[in-house]
Amino acid sequence: MAFLEKIKQPEFWSNFLKVAIPFFVIVTVISLLINSSSEIFSGDFVTLNKNNFSDGKWKNFFGFKIIFSVFYGLYITNKKM
Repeated sequence: MAFLEKIKQPEFWSNFLKVAIPFFVIVTVISLLINSSSEIFSGDFVTLNKNNFSDGKWKNFFGFKIIFSVFYGLYITNKKM
């Protein structure tokens, strides 16, 4: 079955969400741990916010992860169906 035929099925999108959302959460948590582990473990959430999310940095922080999660979800769901 071709990819374009698969995406027309509702089951494809429910499986896509089952893959993409957990992947997004895991990638976000790992990224925060790698970039700001000392701030997280010390409880310095003001610095964590300043380094990762303030002044529009949240767009860049979440944008790459969302795009990567969408492509990963589409790839895995297409491969497994």
